[in-house]
Amino acid sequence: MFFLDVLRQALESIGANLFRALLTMLGMIIGVAAVVTMVSLGTGAQRAVEEQMEALGADILAVTNSQRRFWGVSLENSSLGVDDASALRRDARHLERVVPRITQRLQFEFGNSNTRVELIGSTTEYPELHRYEIAAGRMFVPQEEEARLRVAVLGSEVPGKLETTASALLGQSVLLGGVPFTVIGVLEETGSVGMQNPNDDVLVPLSTAQYRVTGSDRLESMDVQIRSGSAVEQALVDVERILRREHRIRPGEDNDFGILDRKQFLEVREETTRIFALLLPAIAGVSLVVGGIGIMNIMLVTVAERTREIGVRRAIGATRGAIMSQILVESSLLCLLGGLLGVAAGWGASKLLAEFFNWQTVVAAESIGVGLGCSLLIGIVFGLWPARRASTLDPIEALRHE
Repeated sequence: MFFLDVLRQALESIGANLFRALLTMLGMIIGVAAVVTMVSLGTGAQRAVEEQMEALGADILAVTNSQRRFWGVSLENSSLGVDDASALRRDARHLERVVPRITQRLQFEFGNSNTRVELIGSTTEYPELHRYEIAAGRMFVPQEEEARLRVAVLGSEVPGKLETTASALLGQSVLLGGVPFTVIGVLEETGSVGMQNPNDDVLVPLSTAQYRVTGSDRLESMDVQIRSGSAVEQALVDVERILRREHRIRPGEDNDFGILDRKQFLEVREETTRIFALLLPAIAGVSLVVGGIGIMNIMLVTVAERTREIGVRRAIGATRGAIMSQILVESSLLCLLGGLLGVAAGWGASKLLAEFFNWQTVVAAESIGVGLGCSLLIGIVFGLWPARRASTLDPIEALRHE
């Protein structure tokens, strides 16, 4: 009964100054919302990467551009080219297939509607490697790639962004970066990868993208599939040896390209996750501590305003422990309510990011528990000083207070 009485009094005190209580909780709301949102983004990105790696399998290597460096200084931008892809297909004994890719962000126009899309120029093997399925129409064929035909296959969300349907776009002429293309297919919806959404991509033949859009034979990357029965290490040696030869890199010089297998990719992801896990508590902790300081200041003001009330309670027999408990419960309740509102705000922010930016987010129970636990702990810690100050007031002096 004692605790229920204290809780009722704390709620009445908060309700009597509701606007001030909301302002007091603002720092706590922001801090907890930041924790929930950032953890949901991190968890969603991690899950998306795991799903993508599972889909690709352990037999895929990613070959990427990098920069040559001398004593830590970048000397030049290097690039992969179509000749590199041809050399790998010709000379790499341990590779099943090589799928080059270029990307460019550009404007997609259809009638009076337009949107920004990610143009991906690649071969006919790209959808198969990434396990894309056709929802309507068809995929382009090798003959169209050889002829550099301006045909395009749209991601599942592109028609919706243009306020039309997949069937309405099939066979229609559209503009990609001002270049006319004919829509021949629309892909099935697929999962996003962190902050990247393949559903708003547009696939075109590699040769078409190079000669009609970018005007360059540079590649952004190559996905290479290891031949069945070959080891990853053998394929890595093959790729590195051939690309160093093609790029005329002398012994002792650094590679101007990067090669990632599944193990290395996961190691990079784990390192990124570890850094994120270290930064998150620091960023959120600052907001929570600021919120705690605000709680403490308001509770000190509350103690000063209720000095006479505290004196009356002490005069009729209330113990120091009872006074201290009341202030601590009120402080903790403020923080807990702020934490609950912060969880709601963080959950809402995560849903908005998923809805409008197509980022994969996962609001985990652990992040909610950590946010509420931290807010309650801060309420207790930062409420101790005001509670102790209230409990040590002299009853006689308190009764004289006006």
